[in-house]
Amino acid sequence: MTVKLTIDGQPVEARAGQTVLEAARAHGFRIPTLCYHKDLSPTGNCRMCVVEVEGWRGLQAACVTEVQEGMVVHTQTETVMRDRKLNLELMLANHPMECLTCEANGDCELQDLAYEYQVDVPQWGFKGNRYPVDSDPNPFIHVDMNKCILCRRCVLACAEIQVRDVWGVAQRGFDEVIVAGAGTDLLSARCESCGQCVAYCPTGALTNRMEIGVGRTYDLEKITTTCTYCGVGCQFDLLVKDERVVGVASNPEAPVNGMALCVKGRYGWDFIHHPERLTRPRVRRYLLEGGEKPKGHQLDENPPRAWDWVEVSWEEALDLTARKLHETRRQYGPDSIGIFTSAKCTNEENYLMNKLARQVLGTHNIDHCARL
Repeated sequence: MTVKLTIDGQPVEARAGQTVLEAARAHGFRIPTLCYHKDLSPTGNCRMCVVEVEGWRGLQAACVTEVQEGMVVHTQTETVMRDRKLNLELMLANHPMECLTCEANGDCELQDLAYEYQVDVPQWGFKGNRYPVDSDPNPFIHVDMNKCILCRRCVLACAEIQVRDVWGVAQRGFDEVIVAGAGTDLLSARCESCGQCVAYCPTGALTNRMEIGVGRTYDLEKITTTCTYCGVGCQFDLLVKDERVVGVASNPEAPVNGMALCVKGRYGWDFIHHPERLTRPRVRRYLLEGGEKPKGHQLDENPPRAWDWVEVSWEEALDLTARKLHETRRQYGPDSIGIFTSAKCTNEENYLMNKLARQVLGTHNIDHCARL
């Protein structure tokens, strides 16, 4: 069922049940938001999306107002613009103006709207920091509630996407604040450190601790890739600076996971440049030299030179592996060989390993580690 309405003098059609915000954006009208996100339930907190509806009393929050037949909506009237500017001033009055050193500088929705509407800290002044900075010991998430605008995106992301209900709202009025659990730290409140709250935070209240000081958004190149930690196939953007990965950002267009990531996907990228990471195959020296495997009792002694790892090319490693599998199968039979696959492989890769085990080697000895 379609509903006909008018937005800024232009007749439009919308689906029954759509909000004014959804209908307006579908037809190219610009309505600003801070608390709203398409992945989360609308709450109408920030009041930045207010519009004027003819015949209705007061201004309406477009994100929670459903379209109605014959509705006439105005998104840019003097009253609307004045109200949005006032709402921004109220937020800035409780927001530390630390843009020069804030990690969200250049990627802050509050900053963008303050620039768009040319709003500064009101004349009656900034009220000062009320909460300790970086008071939470979480190893991945940096918390600064002085920069929080009470949009509740973190609360909704944790409850509706991650289903952990770690974040909540405490107190009322001017004392209202977002807290973990019943006012404890994140880990004590069952936080899984997925970083979902950080991904949806529109300001610098929640930031990724591992990315502090690595560069502004406009300094970083984004490269879309697929997570290597399991076979689900989640995608995200690697943040790259000077040819080094310095962080991970959610990719809203990811077909499997959207903006959702687990702790490994969002924060497990530091292995990439780890000095102990193996980048080429290695084999035991005795295998290359054609000698016999050292006896078991020698493992308790200083390892002999034959146990040394030697770096080889991929061709050498694959040839050696194929030769040893062939020799073992010929001498001891196919059931002397077992294959162990991994949850870090894709379904297609694990399927191919089944083919290798059953059709090439002729064994049913194949298993899978249910985790990593």
